[in-house]
Amino acid sequence: MKNKLILILSLVFSLFMLILFIVYLIKDDSSRWQVALGGIAVSALPLFMLFVKKNPFSVLIYISYYIFLFCTTCLGSILSFYMKYKWWDSTLHFYKGLLMGFIAISLFKFLVPVRSQRDVSKWIPFIFIFSLAVTASVIWEIYEFTGDLFFTHTMQRGGNRDTMYDLLCGTAGGLLTAIYFSIKTKKPG
Repeated sequence: MKNKLILILSLVFSLFMLILFIVYLIKDDSSRWQVALGGIAVSALPLFMLFVKKNPFSVLIYISYYIFLFCTTCLGSILSFYMKYKWWDSTLHFYKGLLMGFIAISLFKFLVPVRSQRDVSKWIPFIFIFSLAVTASVIWEIYEFTGDLFFTHTMQRGGNRDTMYDLLCGTAGGLLTAIYFSIKTKKPG
């Protein structure tokens, strides 16, 4: 079931982005066809999970991932929501922080055996979840900077201020997820 969903979501989104790529390539809209091309690449990433023996991620995480891709590539960049709505960028960075936090929870549960999870300090998963979300935010900002440096020149229009807001929002999303997991798994006594 999960593998079939990954395949369907990846193929549908890739096909959609391929159509946008062709349309904007014909229109000679380099900014948009580059986004569509990038969308094809990132929509295929979950396909690698079809080749692992045990997939640690839930269906909800994959659906959330494609919602994020749609909101960033199609709505944000191609339909210019980043320019039309000041709150769009910050909201997506917050959402990404939440998503990365839940990915970290899945990885923690996958990597640490259940019998060992009881004996692990509550701070270990908290720090792991928070750190993964913050690291993802930093890597995303490096991606934006590099993309602006070599390609689009549109991802960091606000410069340092935009970068700091993005990092704060991603960090807040990760912190919220880490707190949620800590409360949810609170040890009795």
